[in-house]
Amino acid sequence: MAIKAEYIWIDGTQPTAKLRSKTRILANADKLPTWGFDGSSTNQAEGHASDRVLEPVASFPDPIRGGDHILVLCEVNETDGTPHVSNTRALLRPIAERFAAQESIFGIEQEYTFFKGSRPLGFPEGGFPAPQGGYYCGIGAEEVFGREIVELHLDRCLAAGLAICGINAEVMPGQWEFQIGPVDALTASDHLWVARYLLYRTAEEFGIDATLDAKPVRGDWNGAGAHTNFSTKAMREGYDAIITACESLGASQEIVLEHVSQYGDDIQARLTGKHETAPWNVYSYGVSDRGASVRIPWQVEVEKKGYIEDRRPNANVDPYVVTRLLVNTCCSALEKADQV
Repeated sequence: MAIKAEYIWIDGTQPTAKLRSKTRILANADKLPTWGFDGSSTNQAEGHASDRVLEPVASFPDPIRGGDHILVLCEVNETDGTPHVSNTRALLRPIAERFAAQESIFGIEQEYTFFKGSRPLGFPEGGFPAPQGGYYCGIGAEEVFGREIVELHLDRCLAAGLAICGINAEVMPGQWEFQIGPVDALTASDHLWVARYLLYRTAEEFGIDATLDAKPVRGDWNGAGAHTNFSTKAMREGYDAIITACESLGASQEIVLEHVSQYGDDIQARLTGKHETAPWNVYSYGVSDRGASVRIPWQVEVEKKGYIEDRRPNANVDPYVVTRLLVNTCCSALEKADQV
């Protein structure tokens, strides 16, 4: 019986890439062929040489179509087989392999905001709702908006076999979060992109737009982040490695800016020092401090082992980029300190 394979890829739109997809009919899923597309329509080529190649790297059961149909996540390559400049997954792979012995794992907290037309879901026409305070993990129709979409998205992520580990309503009306992990860098990033795809497709069925804008509403409202929890084998065994990792991320202003400049579009609007953020250009870390760049959870200090939370990445960050930067910076420092 023929199956529908939905080929999914990340395009070349700047400053924030978009997801694209198209359907191919296959006899079976035993061997997923490469495929082509028009890169001139996805900001990945010019019209005079527009062919680009989709290289399947992961497949999942399709929870929307059901049956034996599948979702196929792809890397984008040039026609000669080399990675396209927009292929950030290809940049992560060698870094993950280089530091594989440190057994890095990630948990990424993906915040997002539902919009109905030009307004966040739950915002009244021509005005604003009550100030934020009761919406976080809220209960009831006056506090929570879009739960039916969120629950269906969760069910679909589970049916697809994604490493989704939780959901919750966030601080602003119409704002939610799901979490992916704890898994390795490539798996966390692959699963986050597929979970984003399922989020957009699920919201589409309700006539709702799900946005990853870092500051969807200006003023006294929280932005949307992708807090990234990171741990290595050494960090899961001792506190010295926790401190080494934290120190490495602020070892120089050059390193600080290297990270924040690639942590998503409009980061200066979100990382202001208010609304549970640190200023975008000032690095800090602290125990249980949600106003720090990097938080050490209280139980990590108590147990003297565990993980750290980089609170700087935006909701619209590329997970292949943020995981690569964290592995490269922290694992290099741990290697140098022989805490591996």
